[in-house]
Amino acid sequence: MKHYALISLFAAAAASVSAASPATFAKVGNAPESEQEFFPGTHRARPVLGNFTNSIHMGVFAGGQDLGASHDKFTPFDSRWGDQGDGTFANPVIAADYSDPEVIRVGDKYYMTCSEFHFMGIPILVSDDMVNWEMLTQVYTSMEGYDTVNRYGDGSWAPALRYHDGRFYLYFCTPNDGLFMTSAENPAGPWEPLHHVKKVGGWEDPCPIWDNEGNAWLGRSQLGGGPIIIHRMSPDGKTLLDNGREVYNGPTAEGTKLFIKDGYFYLSIPEGGVGTGWQTVGRAKDIYGPYDMRRVLEQGSTKINGPHQGALVDTPDGEWWFYHFQSTSPLGRVTHLQPVTWVDGYPVIGEDYDGNGIGEPMKIVKKPSIASSSKPHTVATSDNFDNGLGKQWQFNHNPDMSRIAVTDGRLVITPSKSASLREARNMLTQKMMGYSGEVTVKLDATKLPHDGRAGLLCIGNKTVGFGIRNTYGTMLICTDINGTLKAIARSDNDNVWLRYTYDANAKTIQPWYSLDGSEFKKAGDAFEIGEGDWKGARFGLFAYTKEDVGNDVTVAFDDFIYTTDHISDK
Repeated sequence: MKHYALISLFAAAAASVSAASPATFAKVGNAPESEQEFFPGTHRARPVLGNFTNSIHMGVFAGGQDLGASHDKFTPFDSRWGDQGDGTFANPVIAADYSDPEVIRVGDKYYMTCSEFHFMGIPILVSDDMVNWEMLTQVYTSMEGYDTVNRYGDGSWAPALRYHDGRFYLYFCTPNDGLFMTSAENPAGPWEPLHHVKKVGGWEDPCPIWDNEGNAWLGRSQLGGGPIIIHRMSPDGKTLLDNGREVYNGPTAEGTKLFIKDGYFYLSIPEGGVGTGWQTVGRAKDIYGPYDMRRVLEQGSTKINGPHQGALVDTPDGEWWFYHFQSTSPLGRVTHLQPVTWVDGYPVIGEDYDGNGIGEPMKIVKKPSIASSSKPHTVATSDNFDNGLGKQWQFNHNPDMSRIAVTDGRLVITPSKSASLREARNMLTQKMMGYSGEVTVKLDATKLPHDGRAGLLCIGNKTVGFGIRNTYGTMLICTDINGTLKAIARSDNDNVWLRYTYDANAKTIQPWYSLDGSEFKKAGDAFEIGEGDWKGARFGLFAYTKEDVGNDVTVAFDDFIYTTDHISDK
């Protein structure tokens, strides 16, 4: 779910805006009013001005995400998450930014995907117990038009994953380029090259559906929160056959999910906005409605703001579950899992604590009744580069793979010229995971040229580089926060070890350095971080230069060690 404005004039104000404070929106820029037509009636969530995404920053919205705090100032925060090893799990089931989670079951396996926006590309995860997940693959590694690092907040929005007639199908929209799809026989790949179904601006959140007679449709929303529109589609899923029909319009109605159950077409959608919304489910005998819509999940008396947008999934034994997100800073939209029962043809999700007939999110839940040998674990984070790049890595925009190599158990990057870190190519990233943890990497920057920079990345509502800068042959350990450099120490060693420790609850990250890999010293003060450009904060690696230096200059990373507060890391 996403709605945002072209607000580059306000980018400098980003640091003063709190994601947990009510936001007001004023018209800025010179775009004609007609370009706001994607925010219909009283339900418009934000103004649209000019292009649908900002080419530089979206910072005045603290990363584009809605208001909504995950806990108050008085009650101790419960940092448990994931499999607890005692037959229960704690929500969030994944404390990381798997935003707009989409999950399906095929046989006895469960497959997840999510929005990744400007990060390449969409992941496929697999689980056999619905709680513990592993990375399977990335559906694509690049998209046309993303070589220049200036399309933050664009890219893949709210993908839909479906299994039909022996193939996996994945659909997504980008706000400026339209509707894309791909398919594969094996979810681990290979996936077909992205097929551009329709070039159009202002579409979002598509979902295909096939009935038992082979008829196919595609549901979607319009950028800004509705209406929900249904198109006829060719059986191969590659062509839309009409301009679509509106079937529902509600308060910020998007995140379209369609399925068939007990002879009814079901429409499951989030409404009300990212940080403050709820989940609505409707059913009808005809694909075009009318749909009898009911609210089925809301924050209610809990602390879980905006519990919505996700997937209803069944088990082979007939249990039902609902995955949804919660918008929280700096992690982003973390993934929750709630039990479901069906009453009178509608899902009852979670627990109705306040007795108003609408489900609310649960914190501690008994695991699904699925036979599984899985032990508590998280999605992979650490990487020693002994077997190439781990599947969990994602490039910020398109990579230049001619300048990336894994050699002798080290990641070797040939830096490219860039005016700033935020514009640098070949930033490798991973999601911030858990509420506290530690990220460490070993860096050999001895070949870095004058004014070259390399090190640990943190990117969210700030772009932070921490590492080595060569200044006329002197290797300085520096921090770079949104372009403001600060020298910390001098390094005369071939290697330096860089570390971040993070406290997501406090929204702070402390950088550390070591010259021997054993004794670490603080590298200045901790800095604050939040979500940005529709994504939670991320850690990663970077290397770039201020001048063209050819292909003979390299830096090498080794032993990327990333531990979290999950029970499996304790």
